[in-house]
Amino acid sequence: MPETNDIERDFKRKVCDQVSISSQGDQRYVVDLPMTFEDGDKLSVILKKEADEGWILTDEGHTFMQLTYDLDESDLQEGTRREVIDRTILASRLRNRQGELILPIPNERFGDSLYTFVQALIKIDDVRYLSRERVKSTFAEDFRRFLDRATQASRRSYKWHDPVKDPKANYEADYRLNGTNVPLFIFALDSDVKVRDATITLGQYERWGWEFKSLGVFEDQESINRKVLARFLDICGKSFSDLSATEERFAKTFPEYVSESKA
Repeated sequence: MPETNDIERDFKRKVCDQVSISSQGDQRYVVDLPMTFEDGDKLSVILKKEADEGWILTDEGHTFMQLTYDLDESDLQEGTRREVIDRTILASRLRNRQGELILPIPNERFGDSLYTFVQALIKIDDVRYLSRERVKSTFAEDFRRFLDRATQASRRSYKWHDPVKDPKANYEADYRLNGTNVPLFIFALDSDVKVRDATITLGQYERWGWEFKSLGVFEDQESINRKVLARFLDICGKSFSDLSATEERFAKTFPEYVSESKA
């Protein structure tokens, strides 16, 4: 096993400088993080070694327990919340062990695994903010029709992901516009969960070392949680607060993607 100081150093390098770990028994460590859920509760993360699994990160059931304080059990068994949870678990390579979320750590990649685990826990906790009776919006369809009018089909990819680095489409952009030196990745944002996904996706693109431009188009920016919005705006190059602003300013802001391709 690597030295405890080496693990903590890797955590700091890949997640943030404020991470620390403390021993709580034989090969079991509490990971102290500055991140919290949106309601202010601290994330519960334990690093430990198991005979069958090897080194893992676990929430020891804390995340789902927190959700049941605000939601009925039925809310987590079907519908949009269940879909978000299942998609997050699959994309992050977590396992649901009878309500306990765990992530095995491959090849002593402690820092990378903690980053993935923390992002997944926050995304799963966000399902408590999805309304029980969410009215179906035409925002995504309206925005797609606008982009179809504003750009050339030969330069536009819908639901784009990198087939080599991301064959399972874990980091998907709603649109990719080509035809210039760098692509423009566009995200249509209608909920806190969608904004969170876009933030993680853009972060991964940066970690891959890509050069690109990015645009977030909100259905209603004022409806997005303040902290979720702040994290997204820190990483996204440009954003429009709603569809009307997009229709008015897109061509002026990104003329190189609207004009004829010289490629």
